[in-house]
Amino acid sequence: MATSDTDKAVTENEPQRSTGAPAGGEGPPTEKQPSQRAYHHPAAGWGAAKSVTRVLMREHELIDGPRAIFKMNHEGGGFDCPGCAWPDDTKGLKLDICENGIKHVTWEMTPKRAGRELFAAHSVSELATWTDFALEDQGRLTEPMVYNEETDHYEPVTWKAAFELIGSELRALDDPNKAAFYTSGRLGNEATFLYQLMAREYGTNNLPDCSNMCHEASGRALQASLGTGKGTADLADWESADALFIMGVNAASNAPRMLTALAEAYRRGAQIVHVNPLIEAAATRTIVPHEFVDMALFKSTRTSTLNLQVRAGGDMALLRGMAKAVIDESTSDPKALDREFIDRHTQGFEEYRALCEATPWQELERQSGLTRADILKAAEVYSRADRTLISWCLGVSQHEHGVDTVREIVNLLLLRGNLGREGAGPSPVRGHSNVQGNRTCGIDHRPTPEFLDRLADVCGIDPPRAHGLDTVGVVEGMHRGTVKVFVGMGGNFAMAAPDTKYTAEGLRRCELTVHVSTKLNRSHLIHGRKALILPCLGRTEKDHQRRGLQATSVEDSMSMVHLSLGMKRPASPHLLSEPAIIAGMARATLPDSAVPWEQYIEDYDRIRDTMAQALDGFEDFNRRVRLPLGFRIKQPARELVFLTPSGRAEFSAAALPDVVPQDDMLVLQTMRSHDQWNTTIYSDDDRYRGIKNLRTLVLMNRADMRSRGIIPGSLVDITATSKDGSKRSLTGYRALSYDMPRGCAAGYMPEMNALIGAADYSTQSAQPLMKNVKVRVAPSDSGTSSP
Repeated sequence: MATSDTDKAVTENEPQRSTGAPAGGEGPPTEKQPSQRAYHHPAAGWGAAKSVTRVLMREHELIDGPRAIFKMNHEGGGFDCPGCAWPDDTKGLKLDICENGIKHVTWEMTPKRAGRELFAAHSVSELATWTDFALEDQGRLTEPMVYNEETDHYEPVTWKAAFELIGSELRALDDPNKAAFYTSGRLGNEATFLYQLMAREYGTNNLPDCSNMCHEASGRALQASLGTGKGTADLADWESADALFIMGVNAASNAPRMLTALAEAYRRGAQIVHVNPLIEAAATRTIVPHEFVDMALFKSTRTSTLNLQVRAGGDMALLRGMAKAVIDESTSDPKALDREFIDRHTQGFEEYRALCEATPWQELERQSGLTRADILKAAEVYSRADRTLISWCLGVSQHEHGVDTVREIVNLLLLRGNLGREGAGPSPVRGHSNVQGNRTCGIDHRPTPEFLDRLADVCGIDPPRAHGLDTVGVVEGMHRGTVKVFVGMGGNFAMAAPDTKYTAEGLRRCELTVHVSTKLNRSHLIHGRKALILPCLGRTEKDHQRRGLQATSVEDSMSMVHLSLGMKRPASPHLLSEPAIIAGMARATLPDSAVPWEQYIEDYDRIRDTMAQALDGFEDFNRRVRLPLGFRIKQPARELVFLTPSGRAEFSAAALPDVVPQDDMLVLQTMRSHDQWNTTIYSDDDRYRGIKNLRTLVLMNRADMRSRGIIPGSLVDITATSKDGSKRSLTGYRALSYDMPRGCAAGYMPEMNALIGAADYSTQSAQPLMKNVKVRVAPSDSGTSSP
């Protein structure tokens, strides 16, 4: 079994040098030589079709796989893809799917099983040496398992005993804030509501979630600017916009169904501007697989009219430059600005205008990494469009100044009244199936008093009022000993969080770690003194409860809520649904609770009835969620109702940050490969970037490589310098040249999370700086070999 490279990162005060051996990654083992060849084919198309065929054959899902393709993302009895949060088609499309969604579903439906035999044959110490791919490739978990410290093995345990262990450990804590309840984005709305209800009745707001690491900056920025933590645009706006700006998004891999919207936009004559240090596949051309004629004719459609390769973190300077150009234009053309909109609906414009006018073009060029001519091209696209939509993802949010950058996006939209009308508005791309629904339904370590008051009235509990811990705070708390119990609903916390070694040390200091999962992963092996693995149903599986077959709901990136109904028999008769697991934990922890936990699990309609009373926008929930397309949660800002202190949309006047790396530093961005979903790795290939058989790599500008004496394909050592001055190194990585601005670098997570220190988080959002890692790269003590 191939071994993991996870614990090989070195944390020292001085940089480390390798002995010249190539590093191993977390993907499948391979003896094949790594290679790199530019990918010139359209995104999706036949490349995706071939990939899907290989996945179905590898997982032996030639019957259920095609069945799932025709059930996924379908209204009226289909299940929601457990992958990304892109909204479902509203016009009856029968193949509203993508390559990575099929990979994700097939990975879940695998016939392989990780049962008691696996855990009896392999100790936890042995399993910890396997790669992440090898762990998940064992298949679906089949029954609850408890860690035996004496034997170093996980052993079967009954559900009753598992719940009793959780309840006894939580009741034994002298402070509820010594427990943390983490949520991954796949958790459905009903389970989400019960989870936060359990935590708050127990007495804590320690509700960290994956959004703390991804779009926390977006939510805080939109809340400050518009009074809502969500985007205002919907799929119909994408279909009618005259100009689309796509910022910091690798759409072909992370939200592949966006390709349909981009191709349609190009055909109708819309301008499509991609802003990213790397020109990704979605910024070139595509063949949408469900467009059969185009597939047959190999006819591709462009998905971009302009590509701007900003330096890492340079998005804000680009946006400020565009705003400056629009304001300058208004001196000769009053229509360049929508003064009526600005005067009626905004506050702070004059201060913002003065700031733009005072910012010199030389500084905007330096910080963005673009020429003035490039910035003016983007500004011209914006000025000429009647309706503009701006979309963004983690390339924007995972920086120190992520909040300011998202607020700058809103500033630009406000200048021309691109809000509250068709084809316009802000549209963040959420990366996980129900991460937005998690926040809507109460997973928030900083709940508002209004939310807590209503929860108390409806559910008869006395929720705590003090803010809880986010992801960064929980990891720190585990280290300090102030967090003793960690419960994870889905995900792979140990690998998703920054500073891999530090996070692992914190988890091992816990008294109890509990993970609710479908498959074995690294987090189960980095455990507390006591540990449980609780297997749950997958999104594709039928959920039978006492009052019949149940469905759960999810919310997509654009606030649409709809039902998801599994199609397949569960992988094991011993699996429980996530709502049932939460209810079992809650009753064991809160034996005298008046919350009707058992009745909720008998019929999820009862949960939804309570949610309808407790949550804004969920009124008449059970009826509306059964409508053909579900329903959209009302967005006040879309109606030009701004729940800000001033009652208006707020311009931001933040100073422009200095993002130019100093001395011989590079700014490294962590990213996913195309054959990866979050921490789940399907292969060592990255088709769209032309890379095969390699994950332990760093992509660099060729001129940066030459100046450091690095030959393309050779081994290098990477040393990151944290905010607190500490250094972390990865050794034996392979340097590949790539088209990106000077001063930038990129590599794959989760392997490169080891470079991100515990101190490396934004002071604006407390979000780990996964797109802004300060590194030095030097040749390893080895020979070279070009892939």
